[in-house]
Amino acid sequence: MELNIVIFTGLAIVMIVSAIFAVTSSKIMRATTLLLFVLFGTAGLYFMLHYTFLGAVQITVYAGGIVVLFIFAILLIGKGSVDVTQTSLLRYLAGMATALTGMVLTVYLITNTDFAANFYTGEGVPMKELGMALMGTEKNNYILPFEVMSVLLLACTVGAILIARKK
Repeated sequence: MELNIVIFTGLAIVMIVSAIFAVTSSKIMRATTLLLFVLFGTAGLYFMLHYTFLGAVQITVYAGGIVVLFIFAILLIGKGSVDVTQTSLLRYLAGMATALTGMVLTVYLITNTDFAANFYTGEGVPMKELGMALMGTEKNNYILPFEVMSVLLLACTVGAILIARKK
């Protein structure tokens, strides 16, 4: 078995198990920590595909920024050890139906699309071109998403402060 397949299988198992435990956990802090494992696994998949920029953004923005803000908000309101209330059977069944619909749609799209043409070819992007794409404002450039992400992080911080002040 090739090393890539072993690494992919390991990452996939960690992500699936962590995602299931995160959704079914009754402790908020434990669910947030398990979400962190899922986000790190996603970054690992990006690195395996040689999408180093997306992997770095995944770790920096999501695993490093959003999850830290979640943990900050949970600890700030002091509810990290409180059990999450159990949902009704109807909501549980609706969630299962939604998940199964998403799974069927994903399997259908994967089986009816040619993904082989989109695999990594081994050609790198020149550094100058990458720098221009990061700082550009035209179509397919990245400055606007970074600005939107900074506003999102600011909104999360302000929300955490407002939640803490309500005490």
